[in-house]
Amino acid sequence: MNSEQPRRVLVVDDEADVRDYLRSALADAGFVVETAVDGLEALEMVRRNPPDLISLDLVMPRHSGAKFYQALQKDSHFSKIPVLIVTGHARDDLGRADFEEMTMSGPGVYLEKPVHPDTYVAAVRRLLGIESQETPESQSEDLRRELSRELSGADRHALQRALDALRKKER
Repeated sequence: MNSEQPRRVLVVDDEADVRDYLRSALADAGFVVETAVDGLEALEMVRRNPPDLISLDLVMPRHSGAKFYQALQKDSHFSKIPVLIVTGHARDDLGRADFEEMTMSGPGVYLEKPVHPDTYVAAVRRLLGIESQETPESQSEDLRRELSRELSGADRHALQRALDALRKKER
């Protein structure tokens, strides 16, 4: 990163393989990383030693990401910590309600699993105000995510016209 002290990130996810994957991506980028398995453990860790940023899964047993975020917002010491939502349940019944609440009234910054390491690190850097070192892979992933959001709200006829236009351009 630079000669400053490395930034600390708390990764909160109930899946060990996801925690390890995200921890590795951040550690390789020079961040100091701590992990928690749910919102209760994360809340204890934040109270002991607040991180610079929190990477938060939404759907977890014991204490969900939404409950953790609500508790965090009640404390003025912790409410300013940037939060990046990383979830695989943005559009299913398990997480849709929490996801919609968190993106409307919460941090509003999210990535959908599976995430590419470069995209993940770029999002963390952006939230921390650290100069981004975007790669072509993370730029492509950003475009795919933006396109997916746009497509999810488009009607069938508009999608067909767009597909026809793309096919015509290829010829």
